[in-house]
Amino acid sequence: MRASERGIQTLLYLSRWLAAPFLVGLLCAMALLMYRFFADLFGLASELTSASWHDLTVGVLNLIDIALVANLVLIVVFSGYENYINRIQAGDQTGWPPALTDVDFGALKQRLLGSIVAIAAIDALAWYLDLDKYTDTSKLGWVLAFPLMFVVSMLMLAIADRVARRNSGP
Repeated sequence: MRASERGIQTLLYLSRWLAAPFLVGLLCAMALLMYRFFADLFGLASELTSASWHDLTVGVLNLIDIALVANLVLIVVFSGYENYINRIQAGDQTGWPPALTDVDFGALKQRLLGSIVAIAAIDALAWYLDLDKYTDTSKLGWVLAFPLMFVVSMLMLAIADRVARRNSGP
């Protein structure tokens, strides 16, 4: 291999570290999500005695939504680091869940889509619970179709991954 080829390959290999600031930025976004979660929780708690059951339920669904988005960000950060920057040595980290240190691309796709489906379903439920606030209920079809679209995508990806594993097997 010529020195110029080796230099280009080394440059390309080292360029993976350009993704690190994006991952750090996503961790900063986690701090913003945490702030919003606790601000919403405090607001919900301060209105607890005057809030209806319906308002409490929608408020809790919003908290769940924020928590699921935070989990989605963690999935992206850990898988981005593990897949593109550097492998995490699980042996060096005692007590780490396997989902953080052993992420293959097929499992990542399923986790990401599963999180998006859960977030969309919670939003659809919150929207449905507030149906009386909206004059245009035709949007309800779109609100319900959105999570279903991701469920269909998950199923198609699962089938494609299964076929690919079967075809690449011994």
